[in-house]
Amino acid sequence: MKRRLKAERRGWFNRVAALALVGAWAAGPQATAAPAPSHEVTFDSHSFLIDGKRVYLWSGEFHPFRLPSPALWSDVLQKMKAAGFNTVSIYFSWGYHSPREGVYDFTGIRDIDRMLDAARDAGMYVIARPSPYINAEVDSGGLPLWLTTKKLNNRSADPEYLRYADEWLTQVDRIIARHQLVDGGGTVIGYQVENEYYLNGEDNRTYMEHLKQKARADGIQVPLLGNHDGAYVEGKGAMEVSGWDFYPQGFDCSNPSVWKPAPDMARSRKEGEPLFTAEFQGGAFDPWGGPGYAKCAELINDSFANVFYKSNIAAGATGQNFYMLYGGTSWGWQAIPQNYTSYDYGAAITEARQFEGKYYEDKRIGYFVTTTAPLLRTDPMPSAWLDDRGLIDIARVNPETGTQFHLIRHADSTSTAQSSARFSVTVDGQAITLPQKAGTTLAINGRQAKMIVVGYPFGAQHLRYATSEVMTAATIGGRDFLVLYGDRGTAGEASFRVPANAQARVVRGAVHSEIKDGQLSLDYTHDGLAEVVVTGGERPLVVLLADRQATERIWRTETAAGPVLMVGSHLLRTATVTGKTLALVGDSDTDKDAIVFGPGATAVTWNGASIPVTPSGAEDGALAVTLPTPAPVALPALKDWQARDGAPEIAPGFDDHAWRVADLTTSNSITNPLSHPVLLADDYGFHTGNTWYRGHFSGAGADVPRGVRLRVLSGATGGAFSAWLNGHFLGSVQRGDDGTFPFPQGWIEKGDNVVSVLTVNMGHEEDYQSRNENRTGRGIAYASALGASDHAISWRIQGHAGGEAAMDPVRGPYNEGGLFGEREGWHLKPGALPQGKPVTLPASEQAPGVTWYRTHVALSLPKDQDTSLGVEFRDPPGRHYRALLFVNGWQMGQYVSDIGPQHSFPIPNGVLLPQGDNTIDIAVWKTEEGPGGLGEVSLVNYGSYKSSMGTPSSRR
Repeated sequence: MKRRLKAERRGWFNRVAALALVGAWAAGPQATAAPAPSHEVTFDSHSFLIDGKRVYLWSGEFHPFRLPSPALWSDVLQKMKAAGFNTVSIYFSWGYHSPREGVYDFTGIRDIDRMLDAARDAGMYVIARPSPYINAEVDSGGLPLWLTTKKLNNRSADPEYLRYADEWLTQVDRIIARHQLVDGGGTVIGYQVENEYYLNGEDNRTYMEHLKQKARADGIQVPLLGNHDGAYVEGKGAMEVSGWDFYPQGFDCSNPSVWKPAPDMARSRKEGEPLFTAEFQGGAFDPWGGPGYAKCAELINDSFANVFYKSNIAAGATGQNFYMLYGGTSWGWQAIPQNYTSYDYGAAITEARQFEGKYYEDKRIGYFVTTTAPLLRTDPMPSAWLDDRGLIDIARVNPETGTQFHLIRHADSTSTAQSSARFSVTVDGQAITLPQKAGTTLAINGRQAKMIVVGYPFGAQHLRYATSEVMTAATIGGRDFLVLYGDRGTAGEASFRVPANAQARVVRGAVHSEIKDGQLSLDYTHDGLAEVVVTGGERPLVVLLADRQATERIWRTETAAGPVLMVGSHLLRTATVTGKTLALVGDSDTDKDAIVFGPGATAVTWNGASIPVTPSGAEDGALAVTLPTPAPVALPALKDWQARDGAPEIAPGFDDHAWRVADLTTSNSITNPLSHPVLLADDYGFHTGNTWYRGHFSGAGADVPRGVRLRVLSGATGGAFSAWLNGHFLGSVQRGDDGTFPFPQGWIEKGDNVVSVLTVNMGHEEDYQSRNENRTGRGIAYASALGASDHAISWRIQGHAGGEAAMDPVRGPYNEGGLFGEREGWHLKPGALPQGKPVTLPASEQAPGVTWYRTHVALSLPKDQDTSLGVEFRDPPGRHYRALLFVNGWQMGQYVSDIGPQHSFPIPNGVLLPQGDNTIDIAVWKTEEGPGGLGEVSLVNYGSYKSSMGTPSSRR
């Protein structure tokens, strides 16, 4: 993921030799739990080829470190596959797997083997991206937390950095290597070297060359891919297949209706290589105080996908990876300072694993590109004549089949005009104007692009043209199927070559058909789903004519016996054929009716159970089925809360003798400490979350402070710090770094006095520019005693209990910080809250500080349903507090009541127990005096479906 846009392309690719890749079939590897045989894959200027067969890489980005429930990885992958995706691109975060120097963990939620096996089993190719730097809006750009204490130059040929990077790559590459398809171990087909690296000096090229050689030495045999635009396309350090990185809309989700023009990807083509976008915009990130991810989904919506992704196809792209396809959750302290917990990204699959409208557009295009073979070898051709000059045609042709692909859209891709046109194309050697039916036109409804296909051979059939768009074609049970679609209420027409004895029968819907001179003409209005069956040829032809809404419930999947089409259900995950039984696995909603087209089946099961089947009686071989529907879900209220003080560090008598004495005189941070001793938290091994400081001074003598001036670096506008003197509240600073706190007269004691300061590290900076910005300081950067020497106050510091040496072995290094309750492990201990007292929400706490809240909730959700729940905060106006949300010990949310925008926090099943007792802890840091504290808290249901994912075997 990129932090800025690149306004210029950076040169041309160099020609590289064809390399061995691996694969199974053009739409993706066949789903199987057994290792596949090795395969040879090459590439040329048109596309990748797998065993000599061209393949369109339709890819989505998914980060397993943002979904800490491995049982759900398959859910996301199956949903990607169901939308036509055949490839998943995966960042691997170094820091996520390395809690401290020399220690690596690939177990539990960090089990890369399991993730890569899940991709194989879902029938997905994998592009592995271990970098070592990934950006990705994660703390330090994925560099480990412990690297913040090393004085070296990141992302360079610095031998010290390379020593650590090589250590990481040795660990992760040995896992990736055994999942390559070149030797049949898995489905990894590409390996990205570094990430968005644009520095081009000799040192930088030496660095990139080193990473290439390291990958090969580690047994990586698949092509080495780039994501560096015009950099590293030739010369030292050049990639074998270049990759391009485009976020044409930027990240201003506050103005989702404002578009920028679609880029011309054709300018990025490199001779000898397929045109491949390693990252193309699939959403946008949102900052603290931003408009929220619903607005980001509106910015990068289905219309964006329709115009921009199809424009890439028209430019000749045969590999597109969308960042993100599923964003997930930056749980714990993984987020960068600028971003909040949710990483929903406005992606096609939401953080709560639901479908955003863009998912269905991705599916329509995905089915098309992965099943339309002529698309994979095309050259530019002259554009069609259009009678509306506001529209353009970007045309390509397959030189072998003659199939034409005409992308028709507004010349100004940002236009919202409602336009219509007729256009001229050559069909069977004759120039004709389309649509041919008098009084009809091709409608372009605002921000829309339509891919018109002319001269398309499929199965035993030949489509002369269609003014509807092609979704997919398949041969099923001895019949050829073609799915065409268009906007509801618009006219469509299609023409086929047919034999003289052909007959057409309308099975459903209103369609006018005419057979004349060896041509079948269909005229219709897109309205729901219509069907025409044509007989008399080598094989029957079944034409499904759908409007866009109807395509949302059209699903295609593959079996060893051939493809399956299903019309109906919320989701079709997989299908298998045994004898005459078709076993379907998927999710059903309240609409129970569906139609299945399968290879020779007479019986159907759904998630293992037989369901009613009624043959259609028509020549289409359809089976009408009745699906089970989900039961309603009633959620219990969150009640019986307990609370207790969570900040005993405020009290002057608190025992801090075991805390780390702040005595360092130098720092490895790039932040220059402006006072001494050094107080930056990372230098003392405290890298995440809250850190406490306690400064002691004597109230007797001549060197008595009259106040303290602090500069505290939290990292972003979401940061804050609070200060107390001898238990008295001095004040808080929010959305800033500097605070001056005079000590009121009468608060200073004659003996020992204590200044308590609570800080928060909102995450370390990414190092996008390779300036070692991950080592920007966090915590107190400057502490000056007012009216006394700086040495009048002696400081102690305490963050995460045990620092780097004591990480949670299950949840890892990002789960917790240094609050008292975290250090005591309250969030990890179910049962009654120690010393907790009953409390009613919304709370009415008066004093600033930290209060720890707890409740328990027993859930008994339907076991055969996949129900996605979350925790939601609602606050009366005027409340000022920050909260950490723990569910069964997992820190799943950071909430800031007066900044937002996030109020709802999805909790994945596996973290939340759908059938069991759950403990919810909320640590509330109240930053101001006056009534307030935790507001109302409730469970929320994002969606519940009858599903194979709901069975007990799908849990963690």
